[in-house]
Amino acid sequence: MIPGAPEPLQRLVAELGKLPGVGERSALRLAFHILRAKDGYAGTLADAIRGAVERVRLCSVCCALTEADPCALCADPRRDASLVCVVEGVADMLAVERTREFRGRYHVLHGALSPLDGVGPEQLRVKELLARIGAPDAPREVILATNPDIEGEATALYLTRLLRPAGVRVTRIAQGIPMGGDLEYADQATLIRALSSRRDA
Repeated sequence: MIPGAPEPLQRLVAELGKLPGVGERSALRLAFHILRAKDGYAGTLADAIRGAVERVRLCSVCCALTEADPCALCADPRRDASLVCVVEGVADMLAVERTREFRGRYHVLHGALSPLDGVGPEQLRVKELLARIGAPDAPREVILATNPDIEGEATALYLTRLLRPAGVRVTRIAQGIPMGGDLEYADQATLIRALSSRRDA
């Protein structure tokens, strides 16, 4: 509650405050920005939100966000269907795409295993991934590109145990010292992974 504020403003702040990473002060700042914006901005913003909610859905193949089903990447015949890169979220998929190096397909899990937060395999898009592995045009390699944190590592280990018996090659992206990083500041786990992921120079 904001003492003395009109009820519509309080409602707007309350709704904006439900967004992830937005506290009451940020919500209040956003609300003031919307109210001070040029005529028509609030309507344009509302239309954009409504349009996204009504038209954006999950791709039936890779589970990425899309307007058309299948998504543009899954429908592109130039992509290598024998390679599937598994990522935690759509932002991760877009990060890999920005490199312009990977020409395979993707699978978006929409999270990572986190029992403490109540996120198990049922909350992720694991079933859909297994369906792709069991299909006639199954990929020959699955690249696990989950984040190098506890949840990401647990997810990668879980998926490895599920996928290996199906006869598909399972690989993990290399992780180690970032470009421009100093060895003296790297933690022990990062150094160990960098050494074990070494390649010919």
